[in-house]
Amino acid sequence: MSVNKVILVGNVGRDVELRHTPAGAAVARFSLATNEVWKDKNGQRQEHTEWHNVVAWGKLAEFCGTYVSKGRQLYVEGTLRTRTYDDEKGNRRYFTEVRANVIQLLGSRPQGAEPGAPAEGPDYPPDNEDDIPF
Repeated sequence: MSVNKVILVGNVGRDVELRHTPAGAAVARFSLATNEVWKDKNGQRQEHTEWHNVVAWGKLAEFCGTYVSKGRQLYVEGTLRTRTYDDEKGNRRYFTEVRANVIQLLGSRPQGAEPGAPAEGPDYPPDNEDDIPF
């Protein structure tokens, strides 16, 4: 038995990038920041921000494109997925992202925004992601 589950509560770091694959599937990408705060052995406050790459597909991607914007606090639930690619110099690179299947808006909504209910996937494409537009 194995488990691949991620739960994050954080703030969106940049506006959602919403695109469509050649087959017409919606895919949304954005970054999410989570913060950890603690006191070191000298009693000094320390803080660390971790950045997470989040991807959503289908109806969940469309939800993100409509309701998710920079600075918004979100609850994100999903799985980790690592992809590889070769950069322009031919070096193998690894890219880990959170493949969201639940996204819920938290906190107060920005001025003039419509209320958004929690959205759920998984409306994923096939495992071959070669046609992802970014």
